[in-house]
Amino acid sequence: MGNDKQTLQVTADGKLKHLLTLEGLDKSFVSGLLDHATTYLRHAGTLPARDFGLQGRTVANLFFEPSTRTRASFELAAKRMSADVLNLDVNSSSRAKGESLLDTIHTLQAMQVDVFVVRDAGDGIPEFIARSVQPHVSVLNAGEAAVSHPTQGLLDMLTIRQHKNRLDGLKVTIIGDIGHSRVASSLYHGLHLMGDNEIRLVAPPGMQPDMGRFPGATLYEDADEAVSGADVLVALRIQRERIDDPSGIPSEDEYMVRYGLNAERVALAADDAIVMHPGPMNRGTEITGDVADGPQSVITQQVTNGLAVRMAVLSAAMESR
Repeated sequence: MGNDKQTLQVTADGKLKHLLTLEGLDKSFVSGLLDHATTYLRHAGTLPARDFGLQGRTVANLFFEPSTRTRASFELAAKRMSADVLNLDVNSSSRAKGESLLDTIHTLQAMQVDVFVVRDAGDGIPEFIARSVQPHVSVLNAGEAAVSHPTQGLLDMLTIRQHKNRLDGLKVTIIGDIGHSRVASSLYHGLHLMGDNEIRLVAPPGMQPDMGRFPGATLYEDADEAVSGADVLVALRIQRERIDDPSGIPSEDEYMVRYGLNAERVALAADDAIVMHPGPMNRGTEITGDVADGPQSVITQQVTNGLAVRMAVLSAAMESR
C-alpha cells in the first residue's frame, strides 16, 4: 500500500481514521486492535459486553451487496457501544433510483453520520468514500469486491492467535475460490504483516488467484499436499456471483472430492490444526458437516470474535476524532 493510502487510514499520531485494508498497517497497531477486541469477549450465556464509547454518535451501515454475518455484527457492535444505527441497502436506497453514491453519502453526512460502514461490489469504493467525507467522519470497509475485507482478516487472526498463541511461524492453508476471495486477501495481508508464516493456497482452475496479490505464498495443485502438516485450514465459499463463466468450475461432487475439507483430508494436517470458514458454508461442497461441527472447528468462534473485533475497530475510529 502506498504512503498516501496509509496516511488516509492512520493519522499522524497513530490513530485509526479509516479502515480500508490491513496492507501496510503497523504490526503493533494491529496487535493492539486484537488485544482491545479481547476485552469485549464474554462467556456464552452471560451478558454481552457494552460500553458508552459511541454514545451520541451515528453509524450508518451501507450494504450495497448482500450480507448477513458482517452486517449483523457491525449493527450489534455499534448498538452495544451505544451508537445510533442506520441500516441502508441498495434495494431501499435512492442509489437504486439513480442517485449518485456521493449524493447518498453527502445526504447522510448532512444527518450527522459519524461512521460509514461500507460493503460494495465495486473495487475502490471504500477508499473513494473515505476521500470524499468530511474530516471528522470515518469509513470502515465491510467488504470490497474481491479485494479486501479487513475486519474479517482481523477476526480470523484473533481466532488463530487464541488457539496457537502466536501469529508467526505458522503453516496456513487457504483452500477454495481464492481468485474471487477478499477474505483470502485480507488474511494473507494480516499474516504477512504479523510474522514469518507459510501461506499455502490451493484452488480449482478458474478460481486460482493472480499470485501477484500474494507475494511469498505458494500455489498448490493438490489439496492433500497443501493440507499436509498445516496448523490452520481455511475453507472458502465458492463465489458464484463473481464467476463470469461457471461452465469451467467443478461440479459440487467433484469439488468436494478434490478440494473439500472432509475428515480424511483434515487428518493430514497437524494433530492440533484448527478448521476455519468465513461463512456462509456450503456443506457437502466446501466442507462436510462432521468437520464443520467437529472438535477442530472454530467457525462459531470466528463469528463471536467478529463482533468483538468490530467493537474494537469502532472504538479505535472514535479515538481519532
